[in-house]
Amino acid sequence: MKIKIFEFNPLGVNTYVLSDASKECVVIDAACFYADERELLLNYILDHDFVVKHVINTHLHFDHLFGVNMLASQFGITLSCHQADEFLLENIPAQLKLFGLPNVNTDFKPDIGRYLHEGDRIHFGTQILEVIHLPGHSPGSVVFYHKAEGVLFSGDALFHSGIGRTDLAGGDYDLLVKGIQTKLFSLPEETRVYAGHGPATTIGYEEEHNPFVGEG
Repeated sequence: MKIKIFEFNPLGVNTYVLSDASKECVVIDAACFYADERELLLNYILDHDFVVKHVINTHLHFDHLFGVNMLASQFGITLSCHQADEFLLENIPAQLKLFGLPNVNTDFKPDIGRYLHEGDRIHFGTQILEVIHLPGHSPGSVVFYHKAEGVLFSGDALFHSGIGRTDLAGGDYDLLVKGIQTKLFSLPEETRVYAGHGPATTIGYEEEHNPFVGEG
């Protein structure tokens, strides 16, 4: 499986395009805000003749959504996400204001075609992503685990030496910490973690060194 990473928008969100030899792909957290960012993501997909099978989101905070409608209109596909985060789509202008971003590009409230649940599987090509529900950063936060490749896409739940903030609507610090310790730290230590912001890490490193949930 090939993993292409883009860093988009003023909040530095990592967007991931996963693909294999079948030319099928999935896009995780399409976060392109500016026109040139949307063009960059679209051109990457088109230049490689990819067939977009799924557009999926780890959660529905506004900064992870900016490019979803562009992909939906281009490829005739709807968003897959957890239903518990759907309420976040109702106050996007307020979220933009909170973070000091211009109140533009607010017509991107996406159509949701599939609600994701714990244990669901997302198929593309010969690849399988397993859905793990990990609330705390938001009620509907999920992470995507590719067991065969040993990689995890953690959204804003787990970062390199950090965890997601829990002071936004629906956040729960204790729930997030418990979920990381019980669900993620049960994965193999060598599992590579690709987060929603910042650099990649591993489960083993975070289990030993993360000041919020680790042993250190």
